[in-house]
Amino acid sequence: MEKPNYYAIIPAEVRYSNLKPNAKLLYGEITALSGKLGYCYATNNYFAELYGVSKNTISSWISDLKKLGFINVLIERNSNKQIIKRCIGITKKIDTPILKKLKGNNTSINNTSNINITKKKFISEVMTFDYPKDMLEDFINYWTEGKKKMRYQKQSTFEIKLRLLRWEKNQKNWDTKKPTMSKIDSQLSEYLKGKEYL
Repeated sequence: MEKPNYYAIIPAEVRYSNLKPNAKLLYGEITALSGKLGYCYATNNYFAELYGVSKNTISSWISDLKKLGFINVLIERNSNKQIIKRCIGITKKIDTPILKKLKGNNTSINNTSNINITKKKFISEVMTFDYPKDMLEDFINYWTEGKKKMRYQKQSTFEIKLRLLRWEKNQKNWDTKKPTMSKIDSQLSEYLKGKEYL
């Protein structure tokens, strides 16, 4: 399965800090998911699956990044004090050569860049939900198809949470259905069985 087309930024300040190497890599992943707004909603479960480590390890790396002031973390809780949303933000706006080049290139605003921004925002929103990574990627690939408008934009209503619930339910149904033989394959199978008897 294809991964989203992002580039990550790990500035010298982060690269040469005393962070663990994987915490630096996690910082890059956060920048890749943050896009234009400078924050992401990915869960510890998402990062744990991505790097093949435990959620506690991810929590430790995020804590280290926060202590050094590279990120800030905002947590939204419900009335029972359970976490319902977490926002990880990059604390410093990094002016990289790539960003400088983009700022200087203002000849026109084309639909492709607008679609890319919208797509990144959609992906970032989908990644806030705690579902298996493969399922989220399939969901994203399906709903972001299209050139001028993505598939989800063509819907009269589209609520990600409800669509994901339906997607998960449908996926369970798809997984339980056994592939059936086509009519030709079935006839060929019968022919070969008959040939064995002769």
